[in-house]
Amino acid sequence: MVLVKVKSKKPRVVMAMSGGVDSTAAAVLLVKQGYDVVGVSMKLWPSEFCGVEKSKSCCSTRDIQDARQAAAKLGIPFYAIDLSKEFKKEVIDYFCDEYLAGRTPNPCIVCNEKIKFGRLLEKAKSLNADFIATGHYAKAGYDKKRNRFVLKKSKDKNKDQSYVLFGLAQHQLKHTLFPLEKLTKPQARQVCRKMKLKAADKPESQEICFIPDNNYAKFLIDKYAAKPVSGEIVSTSGEVIGKHQGLMFFTVGQRKGLGLGGNKNPLYVVDIDIKNNRLVVGSQKEAYKKTLFADNVNWINAPRRSSFKTKAKIRYNHIPAEAVVCSAGEGVVRVDFKEPQFAITPGQAVVFYNGDEVLGGGWIR
Repeated sequence: MVLVKVKSKKPRVVMAMSGGVDSTAAAVLLVKQGYDVVGVSMKLWPSEFCGVEKSKSCCSTRDIQDARQAAAKLGIPFYAIDLSKEFKKEVIDYFCDEYLAGRTPNPCIVCNEKIKFGRLLEKAKSLNADFIATGHYAKAGYDKKRNRFVLKKSKDKNKDQSYVLFGLAQHQLKHTLFPLEKLTKPQARQVCRKMKLKAADKPESQEICFIPDNNYAKFLIDKYAAKPVSGEIVSTSGEVIGKHQGLMFFTVGQRKGLGLGGNKNPLYVVDIDIKNNRLVVGSQKEAYKKTLFADNVNWINAPRRSSFKTKAKIRYNHIPAEAVVCSAGEGVVRVDFKEPQFAITPGQAVVFYNGDEVLGGGWIR
């Protein structure tokens, strides 16, 4: 594929188009705002993994075709680029390695950092683009007083995706636009509907894009030849109360599927002991903790003090909770919550907020 550089007086934006409602609405808005827009779809799902194509998978030719048709209707050029090798290396391999290490990964965050705002940004430069844009619900801007780019929550707090963008660096935010920052989801659908675009009525998927049936354990076994090893299920006091068929089938906070019927009170996974191949379970109260440690911290705007109060979010749908953050070594922080939080899960991200602004975040250990 040859991408031709064309000089334009208008700022050029490479719009990541998935064929869904959000990215399509974002493309419409950019065109209306007068940008020189280039639509791009990314083929992410490695062909050797595809097998029977499913409409919600990243290899769906249907979605790429929908994006192509939307771009044609908007009168903008369109390219489909193959980033499947990069996606497998940066996202799928990471996803599998984390599960096999007893942690619960968040591939969307890594995909944003490494692929959408990493590899795609590199591709955008070959198109002589000033910005890339996505259909995320978030806000990016520049703070003159701090001489820093900032990331904030979107207007639609129910759809806000700032949590999964905490890993972006200053050079990425500098070249990023989020056209949906002031829209709600229904308004985004209406933008597409007015243009009579197919995406207006497309259903939304909450699944991991490369596991359409949401059965990640089966994926690990079928595609990565993972071999589950049975082991003991123990109580928090160390009493053996059952057997598990493989730690990859569980995550912290899980209640269903433990195979421990007959208990008077429900039991929850409170720890995954990968060293001893043990699944530790306890009461709901025991699944709450007040403290976590996080490493690989990325500060979008770091506080000036080594210890500060914030609101911290430990998963995408978690309500940010009051906490105190302090340094615990190079790239590591300790987070002490005011109130215990349910299912603090190693492998997930903790993200720090000051009001609507994302200060930064890291990976729970």
